[in-house]
Amino acid sequence: MEKLHHDLKALIIEVLNLEEITPEDIDTQEPLFGDGLGLDSIDALELGLAIKNQYGIVLSSESEETKKAFYSVKTLADFIISQQ
Repeated sequence: MEKLHHDLKALIIEVLNLEEITPEDIDTQEPLFGDGLGLDSIDALELGLAIKNQYGIVLSSESEETKKAFYSVKTLADFIISQQ
């Protein structure tokens, strides 16, 4: 699970061009949007596409489960594992 957390953090940094931070700078429990990492809806679309391509899972922007999954790196990792 720790490797998946690190891989997701690296993916977030790469896909969203967050060159000023490292995976270690992202708290696994920290919210990805709003007051946490500060991502927005465009970031969510880009990240969702990257996760779909990387992990082969189907994401629905309409799904409440998907919205909850994007809360933090931990919830995203838990969601990916549950879908594989």
